[in-house]
Amino acid sequence: MRTRVLSRLLHLAVAVAALLVSVGGVIAQENSAAKRLIGTWRLVSITESPVQQYRGEKPTGLIYYDDKGHMAVQIMPSRPRAKYAGTLPTPEEARDALLGYTAYFGTYTVDESKQLVIHHRTGNINPGALGDFVRRYEFLSNDRVLLRPIESKAGLTWERIR
Repeated sequence: MRTRVLSRLLHLAVAVAALLVSVGGVIAQENSAAKRLIGTWRLVSITESPVQQYRGEKPTGLIYYDDKGHMAVQIMPSRPRAKYAGTLPTPEEARDALLGYTAYFGTYTVDESKQLVIHHRTGNINPGALGDFVRRYEFLSNDRVLLRPIESKAGLTWERIR
């Protein structure tokens, strides 16, 4: 009888410990950088971008991260862009429309130990720019994040859309 009681107590203790670990894991996960990135973010500013001359003074954009690991981004220039004269653009019209425009999608992973978010681009307006695009991230507040491509000095500040 005493053995049975001890056995039940041991099982109960293991179950409680597993529950506490599980709850602790959920709390840690909710506070993780990957969890904090989930949502839609509006472009606030860009600094030191090599393509800034093509973007104009105040480009607009959105970046989206979902909880399944998918992401997408679009940045549209604020500079004037000519409308197409016909149904299809001329080479000059197409060049003008694309210069400074960023659009790609894919999946993403977060390396919290290095403060990196890696965009695994599977579709891109630039056909030669598929594959991984690595960015350093820094949360400036709960609603602002700074992303910096590791291959340039550019900084893109994003604000969460609520």
